[in-house]
Amino acid sequence: MTRYATGIFYHPSFSRRSYLTVGARLADFPMALEKTLKSDKVKLYEPGSIPRELLLKVHTPELIEGVKGDPLCSTAWHSAGGVVMAGEKIAGGEIANAFAFIGAGGHHSGREYFGGYCCFNDVALCIVNLREKYGLKRFAILDTDAHHGDGTRDLFSDDPDVLHVCFCGMNYESPDGTKVDVACPGPWGSRRDERPMNDIYFDLVAQHFPQRVSQFKPDLVFWYFGFDTHQGDYGDIGLTGPCYWNIALLTRELAEKACGGKLEVVLGGGSQTQSATYLIPPIIERLAGLA
Repeated sequence: MTRYATGIFYHPSFSRRSYLTVGARLADFPMALEKTLKSDKVKLYEPGSIPRELLLKVHTPELIEGVKGDPLCSTAWHSAGGVVMAGEKIAGGEIANAFAFIGAGGHHSGREYFGGYCCFNDVALCIVNLREKYGLKRFAILDTDAHHGDGTRDLFSDDPDVLHVCFCGMNYESPDGTKVDVACPGPWGSRRDERPMNDIYFDLVAQHFPQRVSQFKPDLVFWYFGFDTHQGDYGDIGLTGPCYWNIALLTRELAEKACGGKLEVVLGGGSQTQSATYLIPPIIERLAGLA
């Protein structure tokens, strides 16, 4: 079996319909990946729908019915399906790491509630599936979406085998050190550091995530990548491309040291088509070792 460096998980519906942007933000995909897909290091996968049986292991029947009744959640089944499929391909050894596109987000979805542009908690579903099918136990999640991943936190609040480090608007650390919030400069408060925001943000990630991962020793690392923090987007804190690209390199190298390279990047928030087209292909190139 050929082992690819990076798997890309994308469903055509993501460019046509999306809770996040009603279709606009991924309008240039998958065409924007034409150059990247010429490399024999990457492979494009089209995910299927997430099965109801797996959904019920994370969410209540009432939430599933609510998602089903929300027309803006029409991509939720294939979004979660792609994240779960990516985890399986990594665990099975077919790919080293993955970039999972989504049409509907996940980190604001808890067991009984959803909202904030999120429908099913894709990362939680992936973790449950990997534990049951592949025996992976410990997971580290870096959440750099603009807003707090409240759904993910609630689902794993009592799980010591999930390290969740969220860069948002507050500071917090659980007694066991596995649930961490890091306050970032931006719309939530005053800014005292006069360095470029790219430098401030990347330094915060480098300070608060790698050491914890090294000590935690996860079986797989997730990066929940929201570009809503980009200049001009709805969670604008002044970031630009180099910050995200450096985080991609940091997480890839960190996963290589911590868990044999098992890294899944899951697309989160962000609404600007131009930003998505500009930011995502270089991230995938860095995951695949092409840049």
